[in-house]
Amino acid sequence: MLTRHNIGFMVVDLLSRTWHIPIHPAGTDIASGRGQINKAAVMLAKPFTYMNSSGIPLGFLNIQPQDLIVVHDDLDIDFGKVRVKSGGGTGGHKGLDSIISTIGSADFIRIRCGIGRPANGCDPSGYVLGQFTSEEMPVVKEQIDCAAQAAQMCLEEGVVASMNAFNRREKDNSST
Repeated sequence: MLTRHNIGFMVVDLLSRTWHIPIHPAGTDIASGRGQINKAAVMLAKPFTYMNSSGIPLGFLNIQPQDLIVVHDDLDIDFGKVRVKSGGGTGGHKGLDSIISTIGSADFIRIRCGIGRPANGCDPSGYVLGQFTSEEMPVVKEQIDCAAQAAQMCLEEGVVASMNAFNRREKDNSST
């Protein structure tokens, strides 16, 4: 589904296609696949639980926090933007809460895909579960490519290099 809440899955699917890493069910609550991105050994995984419980299946994979990169939607980042972060809080993201609770640490890398806030007081839960519009899809496709590049850079050059490359703020060109 092309919902805002599933943008992380879309990034994992792109990485899977690009690097020829097949993803198969690995139990009832998760699909995963092992392979390489350039020279880095990786496991791509997509939990099948509700997003608010997405950390639970990760517990069975025995992943160490320092080896984890989570790609997720973020209401507090402008639509179409990608930001990289290492550690920190959840910003109210229930999926991140579940991951932290399961692995016992917040010290993992996050690739944050901005979906923006809903307009005119729209319910945030309905908004994140809503599908992208056809007008939004060209931006979403660029964002997915960018997020996949950010993940690859984390693997190849480290999180700091990825943060420096993807967390740049656009300059304000207003005359105020």
